[in-house]
Amino acid sequence: MGDLKEEELLEEALRVTERVRELEEEVATAVGRRYGDEHSLRQRVSGLDSLLRGVSSSLDARRAELDPKIIDKIEEELYKAQWVLKEGDVAALLPSRTHGRFLKMVLGPVDVRVSRKEEKLKIKEEYNKYRDKTAFLFLLFPSTLLVLRSWIWNGCFPALPVQLYQAWLLYLYTNLALRENILRANGSDIRPWWIYHHYCTMLMALVSLTWEIKGEPDCANKQRGVQLLLAWAIMQGIAMLLQNRYQRQRLYTRIALGKAKRMDVVWGEAAGVEGQLWLLYPILFTLQAFEAYVGMLLLKTALDGVIPQWQVIVCGVLLVVMAVGNFINTVQTLVSKFRFKEAKVKKLKAKHDLQADMKSS
Repeated sequence: MGDLKEEELLEEALRVTERVRELEEEVATAVGRRYGDEHSLRQRVSGLDSLLRGVSSSLDARRAELDPKIIDKIEEELYKAQWVLKEGDVAALLPSRTHGRFLKMVLGPVDVRVSRKEEKLKIKEEYNKYRDKTAFLFLLFPSTLLVLRSWIWNGCFPALPVQLYQAWLLYLYTNLALRENILRANGSDIRPWWIYHHYCTMLMALVSLTWEIKGEPDCANKQRGVQLLLAWAIMQGIAMLLQNRYQRQRLYTRIALGKAKRMDVVWGEAAGVEGQLWLLYPILFTLQAFEAYVGMLLLKTALDGVIPQWQVIVCGVLLVVMAVGNFINTVQTLVSKFRFKEAKVKKLKAKHDLQADMKSS
């Protein structure tokens, strides 16, 4: 190539340009054909999804008059079809959920859905890794600040370390909310409240950044609100670690049994086995009560004039709102668990009675 004359070099450049143009036309044709095929497949998937829902509704309506063996066979076939639609490659062609205002505000009108199931599971695994990592940091940072306050800072927080921690909280909850919105757009069944909960904590972290951290004199009273927020963060970190430890394996078991989707994640009130319920739920209720207690104390310190700042009032209100919302969602989950268990027992009993009647007749 280095020995080519000027004319030959020009001809070679023209040939390369022509080949690139031909390749561009072939790619454009292939992409257009692909989008046309994909549109046709989306219509077929949507139609089959509606048909599957219709058959399930018909089965529920006629369950009392059908043979239990036939019902089991129908449910088995419907489960196979539903698994393919919801968990296989076909799931990428189902109508997408709306992305929500938060994603549109942060990313703009960008489609964050991925088509390949390996990529979806990668998003979920990265989310789980991020939660595992931040759970330790969530416990480590406030504990370190409280220890340094007692041992080095003579009972009085410097403003900079606390503000750096608050900035990290803002980053943490913004990142979690963004990842969870992307997971929901890709089929994960995260309850909307836990995303709203992160919006509240984002707002609280942002407001606390403007919180004036006063020192001496009377440092203990002036920084009472900071101590309360750090104590709440430690409790939150303990709950996150326990949830990650005890509930992750249970989620994998539920996925294997077909009771959860592969894109579902552990958060908040996620399911656990019987023994874990007695450990996790008391801790969750204790955390929620402590969260409300911290919020009320913040409101009291602001209204009594100890820390007369609007930021203290906003943070107190947000903590109370989050505690009430967490409590309501946890109770709803417990109620739904017991109702599901009762319905399952009744179904098995009715099936057993029907089989006994058929044998006796």
